[in-house]
Amino acid sequence: MGTMPRKRHALPTRIWHWVNALALIILFMSGLNISNGHRRLYWGDQGFAPAQAWLEVPRFPGWATIPDYYSLAAARDWHVLFSLVLGFSLLAFMIFAFANGHMKRDIFARAREWKPSNIWRDIREHLRFNFDHGAGKYNILQKISYASVILILIPLMIFTGMVMSPGMEAAWPWMTEIFGGRQSARSLHFLAAWGLFAFFVVHILLVIASGPIRQIRDMITGGKMEGNDDAAA
Repeated sequence: MGTMPRKRHALPTRIWHWVNALALIILFMSGLNISNGHRRLYWGDQGFAPAQAWLEVPRFPGWATIPDYYSLAAARDWHVLFSLVLGFSLLAFMIFAFANGHMKRDIFARAREWKPSNIWRDIREHLRFNFDHGAGKYNILQKISYASVILILIPLMIFTGMVMSPGMEAAWPWMTEIFGGRQSARSLHFLAAWGLFAFFVVHILLVIASGPIRQIRDMITGGKMEGNDDAAA
């Protein structure tokens, strides 16, 4: 009897992908509403006056925020709820990804992949809209971007968000010190949010360029492994 075809994307990866996408969209839009409450950013422990700010962001329109009218209380409710969704879904994904080898096999780049010639070749292929990765599931640019999101940007969002919570700050003041103050944590939270937004935009554009129907179908059904790729995760 033949063996069942292996899935390109394992079920935990697919669930996390869609839950994470929903959570990040709602967090970003509710965060824009919160930003409208005070649009200046600072470094250190304190800041309020315009002269102390390193950046003043624009006021975001209602169509870009949750809710679609200014309400700091409602926006915070959405933000807190989906920050829990984001945090616990990331934790579950990390447990599965390390347990089934997905993180080591597909996300962590091997030493030979870090060669400048390999990175430059991958950049050239992307510019030519050639998305055939050859051997392996992801190319080096994908591994760098996915690892940055999973291991840096999302954890940074979670921990800086915890620092901005008065209750968390009172319970764990050492976290505030790690980030250089509550206002510094707020600025880093803002930068990480826009870093994730940039990743989201590039990700969507590359999905469109490389065949959106197949990509979306595979992320729903799991797809099939091709060639000699390693086991799916």
